[in-house]
Order: sequence, then C-alpha cells, then structure tokens
Amino acid sequence: MIALSQIENGAITQMRVTPTENRSSEIVCLVDDDPLVLRSTGLLLVSDGFAVRRFDKGEDFITYVASHDVPLVVLDIWMEGMTGLEVLARLCAISPQTHVIVITGREDGAARLTAMQIGTVAFLIKPFDDEQFLELVHRALGHPPESPSRKPPLSAPDLVGNSHRTKVQYPAEL
Repeated sequence: MIALSQIENGAITQMRVTPTENRSSEIVCLVDDDPLVLRSTGLLLVSDGFAVRRFDKGEDFITYVASHDVPLVVLDIWMEGMTGLEVLARLCAISPQTHVIVITGREDGAARLTAMQIGTVAFLIKPFDDEQFLELVHRALGHPPESPSRKPPLSAPDLVGNSHRTKVQYPAEL
C-alpha cells in the first residue's frame, strides 16, 4: 500500500506502509540550525513513523523539554547561540532520561569525547547513513532490531539529492 502525504510547499511524498506495520508515534526532537538538515532528517524520521518536533535554536528546545517528556533528541553540536554541548549540559540537568544522538558537520575530537563521556547514544558526522541513523534511533528508544521484511523508509539523500555516506561512531569504537 502506498500512502501519500502532503509535505511543505505542496510537495508530495510517498511512504510505503503495509497494513500490518505498527507505526511508531513516539516523538523525536531534532535540534539543528541548518534548515535543510531539519527538513531532510525530519522527513526521514517521519517516513519511519516518528512524530518529529523540530527546533532551530537550542534555547527553544530547552524551553520545550522543561515541560515535556522527550525520549530522544537528535542534536547538532555547532549551532549559533547556545551550542549543542551547552544544550547537552542543560538537558542532563533537567531531563537525564532523554537519550541523545549527536550530529555535526565537522569532526571535532574534543567535542566527540565530551559528548560520549556525557553518555550520548552516538556521534555522527553529516552526512550520515540513513539506515544506520534510523537503527540508532530505534535502539535508543528500546525497539527490537529491524526485521529483514520491513520496507525501507525514504532516505534523506533521496529527499535532498545528497548521496555521501559517513561511518557512524558508536561509543564502543572510541
């Protein structure tokens, strides 16, 4: 079955949904000051059944998390205003149960080490592999491993025309 949904600016996106699939309605927060990353990564998460709450400023996310339960946030490190590391420090104080996947456009060993020591799920360099990213999201939320029969979601490179792949860094690989 193909479901069509209306997306920003009238564009139409197709998502493969089988009647027996149990689509997740869990909220994943996405914090990045790059509108293209917010849109493409948000669409990738939506295509896999997640409700996505997007924030282009760390301050706005901190305000939101102070009054909402947030199981997972995908957080950019290098943002204008409040950096991702500052957001991470505040998040640990107000919502220690929130899982964090860090994304960044540049390699920074000190930022990686700090983020991993705080206890993030993973540290990814943009652009990252969509399937590995979604697997990390599911793992962070305690979902069982992906079944081989599950239909693939839309990929961010398909949505934005970027096909570069970068290795995901897991805490055990440090």
